[in-house]
Amino acid sequence: MRDTRESRLLLVLLIAIAFALITVDIRGGEQSPLDSARQGAASVFGPVENGVSAAVDPVGNAVGAVRDSGERHDRISRLVQENAALKQKLGSSDRNRSRSKQLDDLLKTAGAGGYGIKGAQVTAIGAAQGFSWTITIDAGSKDGIVRDQSVINGQGLVGRVTTVGPDSSTVLLANDPDFTVGTRMEKTDELGFATGRGGNELTVQLLNGKAEVDKGDRLVTFGSQDNKPFVPGVPVGKVTKVDRTGGDLTRTVSVRPFVGFSKLDIVGIVVEPPREDPRDEVLRPEKPAKPKPAPTVTVTEKPSASATAPRS
Repeated sequence: MRDTRESRLLLVLLIAIAFALITVDIRGGEQSPLDSARQGAASVFGPVENGVSAAVDPVGNAVGAVRDSGERHDRISRLVQENAALKQKLGSSDRNRSRSKQLDDLLKTAGAGGYGIKGAQVTAIGAAQGFSWTITIDAGSKDGIVRDQSVINGQGLVGRVTTVGPDSSTVLLANDPDFTVGTRMEKTDELGFATGRGGNELTVQLLNGKAEVDKGDRLVTFGSQDNKPFVPGVPVGKVTKVDRTGGDLTRTVSVRPFVGFSKLDIVGIVVEPPREDPRDEVLRPEKPAKPKPAPTVTVTEKPSASATAPRS
């Protein structure tokens, strides 16, 4: 439209009419004469608006989803990291509790026997010397370790030191076939020699062929001259089987060691022997067997004669 005087007058007239209609609509409220016109416009343009909204909403939803997805991914990643850290903390805590218990048991054993010990950690287990059952510990000559010292843990005899380096040492385990240690039976004082059989079993040859031995009897180390390689009184194991068919000179028994050789971690090297033989003091009191519940006796009363007699 060309900018002429007539066009300006028309624009002013249209603006005046618009203001007049707005004034009438506001003053009329719900009874406004323009209400029917507004409803008609809504019925015409409403579907178009909904269609445009339906077309635009997926785009908006997609943008929101991408934004929320990023936030969820960050949150999930954070939770995964927190869970991993928690598991690591729990694992570390469990390991620390296990080591703390091992060290506590070791100190109790050393205290009961009067042994001066140097604590060490097992760093390797395997055939360090041929096919022998051995472990490597993180203590050596710098720590006062020398060859032929007894090695114990909280349960009993682990082995003896065979090779010593500046910072580490090799220990021959008590279950090795080349391992032999003098033993003494608890209470009866019967002497013998224990030899490793690999795995978790020892064979003990008792010097007295007529020695009274029963399943469950316990043994400790007898001790060596000058306490090398073995100090006295260290728990060895418990009798699991007695060979009743042996000769008259010796008696053979099978012994299960107190020490679990496949799960060694904290050990102690005896650097100072006890002042006197602790005898059986290091053996811990055995837990009493759980009492079996006595059978319950139920008494059923017989009915009296008067109660059972038929009525006349």
